Amino acid sequence: MISFFMKMVLYKNIIVLVLCFISTSGAITQNSVNQTFFFGTAQNENTATAISKALSYNEDLGYGFDFNTAKNVLLTKNALTAKNPIYFSIKVPEGFYKIDIVLGSNICSETTVKAESRRLMLKQIKLKKKKTGHYSFIVNVRSPKINNETIIRLKDRDKNQLNWDDKLTLEFSGASALKSLKITPVTDITTIFLAGDSTVTDQDLEPWASWGQFFTNYISDKAVVANYAESGSTLSGFKSANRLEKILSLIRPDDYLFIEFAHNDEKQKGDGIGPWKSYSNLLKEYITKAREKGGKPILCTPTQRRAFNDDGSLKETHGDFPAAMRQVATEMNVPLIDLTKMTTYMYESWGAEQSRKAFVQYPANTFPNQTKKLEDNTHFNSFGANEIAKCVVQGIKDLNLDMAKYLKSDIPKYNPKKPNNIDDWNVPMSPRFEIHKPDGN
Repeated sequence: MISFFMKMVLYKNIIVLVLCFISTSGAITQNSVNQTFFFGTAQNENTATAISKALSYNEDLGYGFDFNTAKNVLLTKNALTAKNPIYFSIKVPEGFYKIDIVLGSNICSETTVKAESRRLMLKQIKLKKKKTGHYSFIVNVRSPKINNETIIRLKDRDKNQLNWDDKLTLEFSGASALKSLKITPVTDITTIFLAGDSTVTDQDLEPWASWGQFFTNYISDKAVVANYAESGSTLSGFKSANRLEKILSLIRPDDYLFIEFAHNDEKQKGDGIGPWKSYSNLLKEYITKAREKGGKPILCTPTQRRAFNDDGSLKETHGDFPAAMRQVATEMNVPLIDLTKMTTYMYESWGAEQSRKAFVQYPANTFPNQTKKLEDNTHFNSFGANEIAKCVVQGIKDLNLDMAKYLKSDIPKYNPKKPNNIDDWNVPMSPRFEIHKPDGN
C-alpha cells in the first residue's frame, strides 16, 4: 500500500512533469516564430540564429535572403552591409509581429526598410561610422483565409504579391547596414484597417504606389496598419470578395477602419446605383458593421485625378460622390478626412506640369522592359503616394482624433497648399517592377 504522503509526492512529481512538458512545448512553438537573427561572420551559433553566410531563402530552412539578393550581401565581423537592395524573408503564420532592428556598422550607413508589399517602415535612417540605432515597428502578415469555409477571393494579379504569401519579407535599401533583427508575435495591439481601391492599396511593384503603404511610416510601434484595399475595387466589390468580412472577423473594440472608395463606384450603372443610393447605403453599412464590433470608422473622400482646365484649375471628375460621402459622415457622425479638397489644393499648387511628377508618368525605357511611355493620371508614384499619406496624417491631427496618439511624435505639420517638391524625394526605389497599370482608374 502506498501511504498518503507518498501519493502526494507522486502526484506532485507528475504535475511538475506535465507543467514542464507544457512549458517546453510552448517554448518550441513560440521559438518557431519568436526569432532573433544576428548578422556577421563572428556570430556565436549557440546564442541565436547567426547569419554568418549569405544564405538564400528556402522553405525548409524558413529564412534567408530572397529574390536572388544574397549576392548583394557583404557580411563584416558584426554586421551586414549592402549597397544594393536586399530582401530577407522569414516563414511565419498570419498575425502581427513586432520587428526590433539594430542598424549600423563600422561604416557610415543610410538604411530604408520596407515590409511585405513595399510598406515603408523606416525612411533613410542615417548613422555615422561605428554608431548604432535601435528601431521598432509592427507588421501585419495576412492570409486570405477567414474561417474553414470562407476566404478572400483574390484576383490572379494579387496572388503572387508579397502581402499574400506565407512569409514575412523585409526589404533593405540604400547604403544599408544591419546588425540584428528580432521578430516577436504581438496579440494585443491597436489595429488600423484600410478599405479602399488602387489609390489606397499596397502596390506590390514599382513604379505604382498608394498612400496606404506610406501611411505605415507615420505610425508608432503602439499600433499596426492592416491594409486590405484592392485595386479596381468598389464598395460592393470589396464586400463580395469577402474583404469586408475579413476585416470584421479581426476588428476589435477601439480599432479603426478607414474607408475610401469612389474611383470605380462612379463607373457602375443600373437601377439603384449612384452616389445618393447604392454608394451612400453601402457606406452606411460599412460604418454600422464596424461599430457593431466596437470599431471606429473614418471616411476619406476620394483623391482627385490629375485633370486640369485651361485656366490651371482642377476638373471635378468625381461628380456627387465626395458630397455623398460628406453627407453620410454628417448623418452618422463619422470623422471625415476630405482628400478630395486636399488633393485639389495640392495638384493646383504644383500646376499641370509639375504635378506629373507625383504620378506614374515616365518616358519609355525608364524601367526594365518598358518600351512605351507611362502616362497615368490616377495612380501615384512613391513621391505622390507619400504626399497623400501626409494629407491623411494631417487630417487626423486637424480632427483631433484620438488615434493621433498612435502617430509618431516627430511628424511636421503638412499644408497641401504648399506641397513638397519631388527634387527633395530620394527614397530608394524597390528593385521589382511592373509596367502594367493596376486595375481601376
